[in-house]
Amino acid sequence: MPAIPSKPRVMISRALPEEVIARARSRADVDLHAGDKPLSKTELIARVKDREGLVCLITDTIDSSVFESSPGLKVVSNVAVGFNNIDVAAATKRGVVVTNTPDVLTETTADFAWTLLMATARRLVEADRYVRDGKFTQWEYMVLLGGDVHDKTLGIIGFGRIGRAMARRALGFNMRVLYQDAVAADPATERELRATRTDTATLLRDSDFVSIHTPLLPDTRHLINAQSLRTMKKTAYLVNASRGPVVDEAALVQALKEGWIAGAGLDVFEEEPKVHPGLMGLSNVVLAPHIASASSDTRIKMAALAVDNCLAVLEGQTPPTPVNPEVLGKR
Repeated sequence: MPAIPSKPRVMISRALPEEVIARARSRADVDLHAGDKPLSKTELIARVKDREGLVCLITDTIDSSVFESSPGLKVVSNVAVGFNNIDVAAATKRGVVVTNTPDVLTETTADFAWTLLMATARRLVEADRYVRDGKFTQWEYMVLLGGDVHDKTLGIIGFGRIGRAMARRALGFNMRVLYQDAVAADPATERELRATRTDTATLLRDSDFVSIHTPLLPDTRHLINAQSLRTMKKTAYLVNASRGPVVDEAALVQALKEGWIAGAGLDVFEEEPKVHPGLMGLSNVVLAPHIASASSDTRIKMAALAVDNCLAVLEGQTPPTPVNPEVLGKR
């Protein structure tokens, strides 16, 4: 009787939806860390060292020390579209496939970025607090005046999937759309979204709303800094639902305090989960705990795609969304 092939050994670094865990267990020997807090680097290495696959989150730093300690590791599957928590170069050097979860979170993330834009402009969080604090004793004409969104100019930094989804939403508000990206969209897309490519300085100067959707790269760290913020209109609003270090938080605090810009909506932070203390007491900033993709449907889809990516590699198949596809041809 032929031997039953053993299941591939997979480590999942945090709790995922139950149906996705069940899906993984049906095809792999799964070691699941179900705790509320991320594993320390030492704990992570100890759990991964004899595993062939790792499904991880953005709170896990997967660097050369992890790869060096895990000689049998074949795939690192990130449950996120971004992958700045993974040393992709080190993975590629060792022949480890890295995957991410694009597409499935595009619309949900754009929904939330638009929510931040609206909530910030119309001072929704302040209004909610105003009512809860018992200050709404009568209707007043000049209380909590915010900024209009319709007919304004939206500047989008990073015109990938999510940036373009934001541009589609802007159409419904009759907004002018400017975008900055290293790669120009094709003319048909620009016509469809009524979007005009421009340089960063022009975008910052002319936009009423600036929404950031660029990945975190060496040249995008602190892309929004004191000079950038001083370039923006005093009536403008900044929205960041990409990665925290794209914005210099100390400069943003100064800008919000001194009125360089009107307000900001942030879902991500420079030293996440730490938030710059200067932001905490400001009324003209809306703060959210990195929840742009946090709808039930989307988080299930993200986890399922990450598990499918991992298992595809371990079963000798091409994963749906590889980050370093050049590794696949060498396996």
